[in-house]
Amino acid sequence: MKIKAELEGQDHELIIRREGEMVFAQIDGRDYELEVHNASQGEYLLLAGTHVHNCRVENRLQQPNQLVVHVGTHRFQINVHDPRRLSRSHGSGVHHHGSAEIIASMPGKVVRLMVAVGAQVEAGAGIVVVEAMKMQNEMKAPKAGIVVSLNMKEGATVNAGDVLAVIE
Repeated sequence: MKIKAELEGQDHELIIRREGEMVFAQIDGRDYELEVHNASQGEYLLLAGTHVHNCRVENRLQQPNQLVVHVGTHRFQINVHDPRRLSRSHGSGVHHHGSAEIIASMPGKVVRLMVAVGAQVEAGAGIVVVEAMKMQNEMKAPKAGIVVSLNMKEGATVNAGDVLAVIE
């Protein structure tokens, strides 16, 4: 997965690949290899060579592309930008004819569909749950309407930028 992130006013390019508990990352051309263990919801134990780090990640629901990451005693505010999502002409998720897309923000696995095609939903209603990096993310309806398409099944793997559902 290739993403861009802003940390302390500077843009960084990240390429991240996960294989089991191993995470291989390239940040601004520098390679990193980490072993990641999920301690609890949003908390991780990172092993980098002989160094061990406690890490806690907070998602900001008001700003879904913003993460607050605590590593040891340090706190980092990170704005994540997926270039595939930003390059879409419908970055806000709204089509020219008024429908809304629910777009996967990162690669993962669909663990639960919460609605069926044709369902009437309210704004903020849960549509699908996607698990990424051992964290489950409930994707919610950005507006009230009718679910006109679900573009995946439970157990399916999705990529960042994939349209998961459309609501009109």
